[in-house]
Amino acid sequence: MSNNHLSIMLQNREIVLLGTAHVSKESIEEVQDLIKSYAASEKGLNMVCIELDSGRLSSMKEKDSWKKLDIVKVLREGKGFLLIANLVLSSFQRRLGSSLGVEPGEEMLNAVDTAQELHIPFALCDREVHITLRRAWARCNLWNKCKLLASLLSSAFSTEKTSEEEIEKLKNGNELDSMMHELAEYLPPVKDTLIDERDRYLAAQIWNSVPAGSGGCQIAVVGAGHLLGIRAHLEKIAGGEKSDVSDLTTIPPPSFIAKCAGALVPALIIILIAAGFFVSGFTVSLTMLVRWILWNGSLAAVGTLLALGHPLSILISFLGAPLATINPFIGVGLFSGITEATVRPPRVDDAQKIASDLTSIKGIYRNRITKALLVFFLSSIGGAIGNIISIPALVQVLVVH
Repeated sequence: MSNNHLSIMLQNREIVLLGTAHVSKESIEEVQDLIKSYAASEKGLNMVCIELDSGRLSSMKEKDSWKKLDIVKVLREGKGFLLIANLVLSSFQRRLGSSLGVEPGEEMLNAVDTAQELHIPFALCDREVHITLRRAWARCNLWNKCKLLASLLSSAFSTEKTSEEEIEKLKNGNELDSMMHELAEYLPPVKDTLIDERDRYLAAQIWNSVPAGSGGCQIAVVGAGHLLGIRAHLEKIAGGEKSDVSDLTTIPPPSFIAKCAGALVPALIIILIAAGFFVSGFTVSLTMLVRWILWNGSLAAVGTLLALGHPLSILISFLGAPLATINPFIGVGLFSGITEATVRPPRVDDAQKIASDLTSIKGIYRNRITKALLVFFLSSIGGAIGNIISIPALVQVLVVH
């Protein structure tokens, strides 16, 4: 049996795990062949489990789903960074698949289609992607968040070509072990959320997809990186471990330290300006206030300018950054991003071309949806940097006077 194909017997039921690479032609054929062969066998097939959630399945089946994207609503709901991460990951997979003539996740969609064709029940067993991304983001400290964003951006604009042979190697256990080890060392919280948690979640959903004691055979089509983890958790469940994974579907609240850290910079700025008033008087305090506004507002405006935002978006970035200091990493981006999407509303053509536009810098700047996100992102970063830089500048004014 191949390294990417595991069959295990647990409590009178056979569970077949098929590991795939999400941009592999060979995986598409393997999925169809395996489902059909088991369905035609004497033991039959009573369930096909698939590493998809309902949202991803809908977007894959509805090619024009981007037309329904309301960028203003996304920003108002505070999901700007999550959408950026999702788009970057999709862009990376799409670029890999385009060189091989394969749509990302096509083998999963083929599993759904084959199951429907043969009238076999199927279950979507993956956790909703927005929950996974939010849990990963929530578990990262500031340094790890910066590393994650840098990694996402570098993958989005990488021009490195990947051959079909290299894609197929991703299903090899040794190759995957090496990749998972590197990810665990680079970003342990992200690896835990993207891989380890989902191993447990997928195993529980696979186990619960058929009634206890029903026996029979089921196939689970999953990414090859999950094979060993899912098998280990299935064996634990069969041995008596609970299959309840409700704890993996909630977003962990920020820690006390994280809450304090978010308020630390704004509080320090206010304290320094107040100290300037009590120590040296109104003039010095006003000088410090103006210096802070210039640093904070100017760098937020520069971020919007780098995104080639509308002049009104640049002005709103400058004026809105000081007001948004209470939440410096996302506040100003909300103002500038919504302004950009309002004065330059996305066109139907932008929604239709977003997948292809994401593969180039020129396309990102041309597309009004991605440009609004770019304005949101760069103005947020600029405002945050401006707040941090302004602190030593304020201290300098206080010391001099």
